[in-house]
Amino acid sequence: MSGIVPAPVARQPWMMLFPLFGLIIFGALVLTSAAAGNFDAYAKSHLLRFGIFFVMAVVISRFGKDLVELLTYPAYIVILLMLIAVEIVGQVGGGSQRWLEAGPIRIQPSELMKPAAVMAVAHYYGHLPVGMVPSWRALMPAAGIILTPIAFVLLQPDLGTSLAIAFGGFVVMFLAGLPLRWFIGAGIAGLAMAPVAFFFGLQDYQQKRVLTFLDPENDPLGDGYQITQSKIAIGSGGLFGKGFNEGSQSHLNYLPEPHTDFVFATMAEEWGFAGGLFVLGCFGIILTWGLRVARAANDRFSKLVAAGMTATIFFYVAINLLMVMGFAPVVGIPLPFISHGGSSMMTNMICIGVLMMIHRWNLKQPRTGLIAS
Repeated sequence: MSGIVPAPVARQPWMMLFPLFGLIIFGALVLTSAAAGNFDAYAKSHLLRFGIFFVMAVVISRFGKDLVELLTYPAYIVILLMLIAVEIVGQVGGGSQRWLEAGPIRIQPSELMKPAAVMAVAHYYGHLPVGMVPSWRALMPAAGIILTPIAFVLLQPDLGTSLAIAFGGFVVMFLAGLPLRWFIGAGIAGLAMAPVAFFFGLQDYQQKRVLTFLDPENDPLGDGYQITQSKIAIGSGGLFGKGFNEGSQSHLNYLPEPHTDFVFATMAEEWGFAGGLFVLGCFGIILTWGLRVARAANDRFSKLVAAGMTATIFFYVAINLLMVMGFAPVVGIPLPFISHGGSSMMTNMICIGVLMMIHRWNLKQPRTGLIAS
């Protein structure tokens, strides 16, 4: 016992768990409203998925460092093989080939690759001699770990997931100590290649999304409809919003995808600026906690993994919010813990579980063995 609170309870990362639970509950309210007051349509499955994946996160948090390091590369290879299998026998939905199905089980391997790539790159640099980190010879294996799955994800095609994998992996590479000039050079090269990538690397619908982002008012009833209606919904919410279940944009079907990609616009219309501050505050606390876990880690591998997982969650949040406000192209990135969707929930809860695991490592070195109690 620690005072009146049992020690195992006191050791839990409540600084992260309370805002996480707050986002989940708030998300259920927003999803209920997005379905015109029907709790069973989206909110029920949202809470059920969170319950399942939270148990998964707790299980992950009990893993010891030996087991994690042992399984990192095999898990990455298995998920990479699953990505290859998607190209051969994957199921097609919405014009994309992204899923594997086995009976009632449907899984999107590209989502699993986001944390897997972070783990693999962190494992590589975490065990590489420090003097070898800023060398071209050491760069090639890490680049291969990131770019190989991206190549298969782009074939699906899924630009948003490709960018998420790249972002998490590059953050780990940067924090591992690669020279800043390499990233600046890569950025300049990327800008120079942007026109070629736009005309020859993107699908027609992806090109339209970029053009719509640059000038959504050019076709407000066509390609620019989503962004235009999202801005209207956010702006009409004012300071405190129109009230729960009173959002006209979503209820009258003006706002596309009010329960997934544009759930923040649904929320902002009904809860206003105050609701937006609550959401941003909760995410800010969770991300700050993740960075603290990284700083407190006892070794390079743990630091890089924690930072990479935090960066992955941040990518989801930042891109979704920029997207719904018209500051980024629509790339199909949902808002973590609020949007309806199992794949996004699974990925972000894996990140949370890994962060909880490293938090536990920080509090107490794991005992010798594969799984620490």
